[in-house]
Amino acid sequence: MSKEKGFDNPKAGPGSQSSTSQQMLNPGDEAAPGTTGTGEDVCPDCHGKGRIGASPCPNCGGSGKIIRAVGGA
Repeated sequence: MSKEKGFDNPKAGPGSQSSTSQQMLNPGDEAAPGTTGTGEDVCPDCHGKGRIGASPCPNCGGSGKIIRAVGGA
């Protein structure tokens, strides 16, 4: 089983049913990075540290950031 560079999903790869955007989402993200009308925010679970105790934060995947919708209509 090969692991694509930059992705934590070892089953995803060429021909997979998931799009690249979906592979990069963490549980705390509201949309894929670069989506119009979104921006980075500090993860509310780890407060931007990327870790909770000795483990990577499960909400942001260890980045300390989540993607949120900004603005409104």
